[in-house]
Amino acid sequence: MNKPLLAALSSLAIAGVGAAPAVAAPQAKAPAAVTVNFAGTVSLSNCSGSVIRFPNSADTDPALVLTNGHCLETGFPSPGQVITGQSSSRSFGLLNASGSRVGTLRANQVVYSTMTDTDVTIYRTTTTYAAIRSTYGISPLTVQDTHPTAGTAIKVVSGYWKRTYSCNIDGFVYRLKEGDWTWKDSVRYTSACNTIGGTSGSPVIDTSTGKVVAVNNTGNEDGQRCTENNPCEVDANGNVTVRQGINYAEETYLIPACFTTGNKLDLSAAGCTLPKP
Repeated sequence: MNKPLLAALSSLAIAGVGAAPAVAAPQAKAPAAVTVNFAGTVSLSNCSGSVIRFPNSADTDPALVLTNGHCLETGFPSPGQVITGQSSSRSFGLLNASGSRVGTLRANQVVYSTMTDTDVTIYRTTTTYAAIRSTYGISPLTVQDTHPTAGTAIKVVSGYWKRTYSCNIDGFVYRLKEGDWTWKDSVRYTSACNTIGGTSGSPVIDTSTGKVVAVNNTGNEDGQRCTENNPCEVDANGNVTVRQGINYAEETYLIPACFTTGNKLDLSAAGCTLPKP
């Protein structure tokens, strides 16, 4: 996982945050039509995240915050574990377009969290999208409800580091295995997105639409095979590939189908395929 702070600071000491990124693969889409900045992203105590809405969310709905399952304040969910409806009082630093912290949001519930098949935590906050816009002039990021496309130009926007990474979706991984956890149909970045610890939970934004297509979660740091912080790719035939220095994200297009009116979680909803408790 793109773990926070200590691992990240060690990496920074060795590599330096200013290291030049590798050249990205050619873009499959036209130049960006949307300005992607920090507005709507959040900083957590040890990770990054974003205020999200779904295509059918209403302005009066309670605002949701998306980050990784491994960023959950009570610790990593176990393989096979799905957490819903857990109380929380976690706070999030809300950022504006330039990356300045303009306010604090607070959760009252972990709506959904798992590290099985995907790596996501979704928090419900004590405020609404309308209230956030009225107070701070900031709108949520919309989660795309269709599968992302290889070659798409993307930005990984870290509220923790107030840093943006630009690259392309290199492709998709049948199974991404890291330690005891396995994720399905993960996004693999081109090498320019050299994310570090603390970027966990960052929204991955399609630069042509401004929509969230994935949530940043891990990368192979040392070239090890399928160990923690060193995920490996496993294809449909069981063949294993290790790509040192390459980073990954988990798709989010499956999430909107699992939320109904009022941003309420309904894992039995038609089309909802997220893991269930």
